[in-house]
Amino acid sequence: MGGRNAQVVDVRAGEGAAVADGPLPGTVFRRRLRPATVARELWASRELVRALAERDLRARYKQAVLGFAWAVLTPLALCAIFTLVFHRAVRIDTGTAPYALFAYVGLIVWQFFSNTMNQGALSLANNLSLLNKVYCPREVFPLATMLVAAVDMLIGVGVLGVMFLAFWTAPAATAAWVLPLLAVQFAFTYGVALVLSVAVVYLRDVRHLLPIITQMGVFATPVAYPLAKIPHRLQELYVALNPLGAVIEGYRRALLYGDAPDARLTLVAAASSVVFLVGGYLIFKKLETGIADVA
Repeated sequence: MGGRNAQVVDVRAGEGAAVADGPLPGTVFRRRLRPATVARELWASRELVRALAERDLRARYKQAVLGFAWAVLTPLALCAIFTLVFHRAVRIDTGTAPYALFAYVGLIVWQFFSNTMNQGALSLANNLSLLNKVYCPREVFPLATMLVAAVDMLIGVGVLGVMFLAFWTAPAATAAWVLPLLAVQFAFTYGVALVLSVAVVYLRDVRHLLPIITQMGVFATPVAYPLAKIPHRLQELYVALNPLGAVIEGYRRALLYGDAPDARLTLVAAASSVVFLVGGYLIFKKLETGIADVA
């Protein structure tokens, strides 16, 4: 055919024609991802996400005497330690805001991220028997863990409200800026969870790195100190690599100081979070086809 080396195989049954055992040499399989189709599949699986999240919540607090109180004990304990060490010993200047409120706002964000990262990384490995038997978008498993972390964060926000009352203060009128910052926070966190969840399946050593990352990350992120401690010339690069820095700083400005988030840093963090989300999703979809074989 015009000089091409092509082989035509007649696959009509009953005529003794040869049947190909597999794809022709050089055949490349490409998987096309359509955002609208992906969104429809995730929306159709919303009941599964809810069921998985409810199961994880029940398993986490089953037979626990304190129950959901464990969702706030860790950030409260860290807040007390930070108050003693950073505020009293290092003398972190928080302006007009009480340091306990300053630190706890950052801890709520960090706790949400670390819970999603740790639990989301194991979400596929812990559900291999289910995902190999039931068809569903596999990205629902890390999404369910993020929903559980969001419930814990919501409980932490309730404690934050009590702390505002205890310090005889109230959130500033600029608190509406929390909503766009939440979108940045969720996008970045979900992107990281997607990559870690599939990485653990292929490389089990990753699960042993997670506690180290968590312990180092809480100090590498401006949780106990303001973002201003990062040199000004490096702040854009910093929030591009760690959008949580701009998110935490934005929450503090909006809730505690009555200021809008820094537009420049917030835009950099938002763009970076989109890159993390899209890149993480593409990596996840590329590797998910081999999960059953590797597991």
